[in-house]
Amino acid sequence: MSIRRVVPDIRSQAMEQSRDFYELLGFEEVMDQGWVMTLASSSNPTAQVTLMSRDRSAPVVPDMSVEVDDVDAAYAAMRESGADIVYPLRDEEWGVRRFFVRDPDGTVVNVLSHR
Repeated sequence: MSIRRVVPDIRSQAMEQSRDFYELLGFEEVMDQGWVMTLASSSNPTAQVTLMSRDRSAPVVPDMSVEVDDVDAAYAAMRESGADIVYPLRDEEWGVRRFFVRDPDGTVVNVLSHR
């Protein structure tokens, strides 16, 4: 399994103001679904920040997202290890397959692959 990108997920109740702030650092809006917005660097598109006011289908807002090439293998490895699965593996209507897992310090990680 390989990692494609890692993105911090930042909770925001001021999405537009947060977007404007990160744009000052050179990020540009590349996706906005109202409750989640992704900003990326035009010179390095995998350098990204995600702003989230909530999660549309999961019970918590994750702290970070890790995109992998095989989310099913990642899910199997986490379950086999006994890790705390916060949100089970599922296909989301916006084109990702994902699950949430809590690391030993309590950080919630959104592990995903695009379909």
